[in-house]
Amino acid sequence: MSELKNTRHFGELPENADAKEVLKIVYKALQTKGYDPVSQIVGYILSGDPTYITSYADARYQISRVERDEILEVLLKNYIATELEK
Repeated sequence: MSELKNTRHFGELPENADAKEVLKIVYKALQTKGYDPVSQIVGYILSGDPTYITSYADARYQISRVERDEILEVLLKNYIATELEK
């Protein structure tokens, strides 16, 4: 039970420009096919199920090349930079 009181340290991930590019590709592909890109990407991040991502424009393959925690880190860093550090 004492381990629940301690904060676990998650090591810093390397800066991954590739994750940013993959997100752009996936977002555009989902949008082009008429899906809500935010909902689909959230579904993928939470579940790990690649069927949330369309195979159009190789988006499913592209997103599978990037770890979900890397995608989440890119999204969180961008949110903090644009919304919290104004």
